[in-house]
Amino acid sequence: MTQSWAGQAIPLPSRTTMVMVPLAVETSEEDGLIQAAVGGDRSAFGELYLRYARMVHGILLSRVPAGDAEDLVQDVFLSAMRQLRGLRTAAAFRGWLGAIARNRAIDYFRDARHHVPLDEETERAHAPRGASSQAGADDGFMILGMIRRLPEAYRETLILRLVEGMTGPEIAKVTGLTADSVRVNLCRGMKMLRERAGGGEEK
Repeated sequence: MTQSWAGQAIPLPSRTTMVMVPLAVETSEEDGLIQAAVGGDRSAFGELYLRYARMVHGILLSRVPAGDAEDLVQDVFLSAMRQLRGLRTAAAFRGWLGAIARNRAIDYFRDARHHVPLDEETERAHAPRGASSQAGADDGFMILGMIRRLPEAYRETLILRLVEGMTGPEIAKVTGLTADSVRVNLCRGMKMLRERAGGGEEK
């Protein structure tokens, strides 16, 4: 599935087609893109899509079934594009976009059609098309289930790291968290995940 920004087809992120864009850019350059997008520049908004799609997908994946998370990425960016003129400062963009993604996940479960638990059976039913082998998919669903039972801060950071493949500095960049906060979240989250996987109790 693709979405067109500025007349260009941009693929929605998935586990097999995720666009990998270097995030080590100057803040001033990114602020310029945000300001241009606020001014109606679709090309600038398309570039922001490429830079932040993994973050949005990771936030959604920590809350909704994997197959639906891919579809909801499009909804989040369409909503952001409609509301962009109300953004007061470029510095607020990251947190604002993340909030839109979290709210979209909440709306997903308000829909009566989606009042389903995030268990393994649900994940199978909503799995992305072209999923990997059965054994690999089973492992993936089990790990996702364990991550989703962690506190929100650890849940999002771990999915951005383990599923989206982002580095610590990249996570800090797109989320606005400090590098120290990302390290703490990853360390504590991994500790909790290992304890759950080993059948131990959280400290």
